[in-house]
Amino acid sequence: MKSKIKTFKPNELLEEYMDAGTKRNQVFKEGYERFFIARLEDLNEIVKPPIPPTRSRMHSILFVTSGKLKMKVGAHSVKIQENECVIIPHRQVFSASLDDYKDITQGTGFNFGFIDDFIIEQIANTELLNTFEFLTVWGNPVIRPHKTIAKYIIQSLNRIFNEYAQNGLQNPLILQAHLIATLCDLKMDYKPLSNSNNKTAVALTNRFKELLHQNIRTKHQVSDYSSLLHVSPNHLNKTVKLITQKSPSVWIGETLVSESKVLLFQSSQSISEIASELGIDDQSYFSRLFKKHEGVTPIAYRKMIDLS
Repeated sequence: MKSKIKTFKPNELLEEYMDAGTKRNQVFKEGYERFFIARLEDLNEIVKPPIPPTRSRMHSILFVTSGKLKMKVGAHSVKIQENECVIIPHRQVFSASLDDYKDITQGTGFNFGFIDDFIIEQIANTELLNTFEFLTVWGNPVIRPHKTIAKYIIQSLNRIFNEYAQNGLQNPLILQAHLIATLCDLKMDYKPLSNSNNKTAVALTNRFKELLHQNIRTKHQVSDYSSLLHVSPNHLNKTVKLITQKSPSVWIGETLVSESKVLLFQSSQSISEIASELGIDDQSYFSRLFKKHEGVTPIAYRKMIDLS
């Protein structure tokens, strides 16, 4: 029977990637599975890099105030620097290599994470939350705020950090209010991956990405998704390529490889079993697809993980 690709709970991420001890307990307060905030310089003392491809049940946002940060979020290789941030939506695959950590070890900033309910319980509905496209798997994972907005964001994050450090989640209304303000400030300078004015095409493309994320293990053909979207394969191909500069088939291949990287790390399954887990019966095809996107075979990639 096929097993689902593991989505880590917050406590599992801590156990897997952070050294246990007093420092970790100081950084992550009781209730951190709903909300947390930490300084990057504090996390650098306890994080155990590299972080192989994985995913979390929380949204995570990293805002850099000095230095640089590199990582992989979904199909995107991102790099940010001072007063910029990267967003990792919940259930999105992310990873960071040893080389990625070299720049940030001397940097500063904030990493904060939260679940949807932490916001919803304050605003009593999902309408505002749904306007933050950067919290979706199809959103742009990088935001580069203008100087004035960055200043406001840093002020809010310092207020949130000080409250959290002193009182944990004892005063959630304060944390929620400043968190919502921070998300609204980020939204002001958020730039979608496409600057197209064709809202219908953008909406179709975003829906395709969402369905792709949900169905990648069972649906690998463009026609599968065009059927779900009630359009022709040709129309879907032209629309997605117009908006993203990549065809639906490329998106499908990249997503399959992203999912397989999680399995290569999380399980001891054979390559053929992983291929089967993803709905691919031909192991040789799976290996060719993986090498096409990653430059190495699945076996070589797993060895790289073991060596790290």
